[in-house]
Amino acid sequence: VLARYGLTRAEADRSAWAIEPGGRRWEGAAALGRTMAELGGPAAWPAVLYRVKPMGAVVDAAYRWFARRRAQFERFGVRPECDEPGAGCE
Repeated sequence: VLARYGLTRAEADRSAWAIEPGGRRWEGAAALGRTMAELGGPAAWPAVLYRVKPMGAVVDAAYRWFARRRAQFERFGVRPECDEPGAGCE
């Protein structure tokens, strides 16, 4: 899966990614915002807020904080996709 989208395991471990069919890529909080925008409806509202400069900076910082501590949240059911059995990330 990673090779198909041109990502390394280190990149996948570091951040969430959204990749459009044309190849445009978003990383981290921007990827989550892009995904929510694509979902539309009520899910798109956080994506609108993300595009406001001060809010986007706050969300980026919060994402980086969470991403560095992702393993600590595993007890709450948060588990990186590539750590799932049979994920095929290697």
